[in-house]
Amino acid sequence: MPDKHLQYTQWNTERFIKWACDIGPYTGQTVKAIIGSRKVEQQSYKTCIALLKLADTYSAARLEMACEKALFYHVNPSFRSIKTILKTGSDKRAKNNCGGLPPKPEKDTQQYAFTRGTAYYGGENDG
Repeated sequence: MPDKHLQYTQWNTERFIKWACDIGPYTGQTVKAIIGSRKVEQQSYKTCIALLKLADTYSAARLEMACEKALFYHVNPSFRSIKTILKTGSDKRAKNNCGGLPPKPEKDTQQYAFTRGTAYYGGENDG
């Protein structure tokens, strides 16, 4: 076998998962989701390499934050979504209560005349 091809024999699922978990738990979970999304595991290896190489371009910490954000929105995040998060810098934005979603305003709704509460609709006596 040519020397160039020998490196591909070293690629396996355990190696990618260990590499990803060394970066962080969310990256590990993302790699597991990418590998599990294909019928044949070997079809996901190039995507896993591309994902893990993003740590060289951006940083391991930013890749981990991007994977966390992507996993918040999707059970099976894609390489493209994580790359977009990193490219736009949305992983750097201040994290709120729900992984980047703005907090709900905690205003008193009684200040508005058109807001009706449960008493108006008969909800107080529901049980």
